[in-house]
Amino acid sequence: MDESTALRRTYRPAARPTVHLGRRVVTALALVAVLAGCVPSPTSPREGDPVPGAAPERFTIVPDDYHVPYAGTAEDGRRFFLSDELFSPEPGGPSYVGLFLWHADGTFDEVRVDAVARPDGVPPMQAVPAGADDLVQARLAELGDHVLEPVDVEPFLEEVDGTEFGWRFQEYDGTAMLNIEPGNFIAYYEPWDGLEYDT
Repeated sequence: MDESTALRRTYRPAARPTVHLGRRVVTALALVAVLAGCVPSPTSPREGDPVPGAAPERFTIVPDDYHVPYAGTAEDGRRFFLSDELFSPEPGGPSYVGLFLWHADGTFDEVRVDAVARPDGVPPMQAVPAGADDLVQARLAELGDHVLEPVDVEPFLEEVDGTEFGWRFQEYDGTAMLNIEPGNFIAYYEPWDGLEYDT
């Protein structure tokens, strides 16, 4: 045997083993099936879960020392929100003292509204106290012994003398929010817990 034949034999590729392609495919499919069981499948929302971009069924109003000084539970168990900063967006329009009431279960009950003169010198679309302290105190007295506390209530809109009062659902730049009406000076947003709001 000459030297070139010896080299050829030395570097000759080994014979390829027989490949059972069917067996590999079955094994790969079985592995995919096992791993797929480890990943939770997407589910449809459960009843009562919030739907992104939709108005909430409930939201929380938390009393504070800014725009929400009066929210809580009245002596008769109803939930309430009282504001003297509601105002008409129309030039020269009135301000309002509004008492929003919900049943004890948080479903809407009624709105009590009093129109008052808008304070002089207030810039348009600016929320300020109406200066109707006696009226605010009278509305608080109607509540009896009340507790200022967070309340979980449903949004509503109720028309009184041609003006809508309540909470309007809107979306702005992809953000869902509930805006107080009239005046749009409080905007609650997800997670609807009332801990923060925009003004």
